[in-house]
Amino acid sequence: MASFETTSTPSFAGRIRDTFTVFAAQVADWNEKRLTRKALEQLTDRELEDIGMSRADIPRYR
Repeated sequence: MASFETTSTPSFAGRIRDTFTVFAAQVADWNEKRLTRKALEQLTDRELEDIGMSRADIPRYR
């Protein structure tokens, strides 16, 4: 009985789509972190302390 290989390398269009998908996910992740930093920067020192953070912790959300 003969067997056939059913896996193949992705087409050029498939690789472009995959690259775009990864890029879009990275942009979405960057934007979410940016919005989080922006929201944290608007909190008072007391509010940051309430959630166990300080101003020095905000840049860690990169």
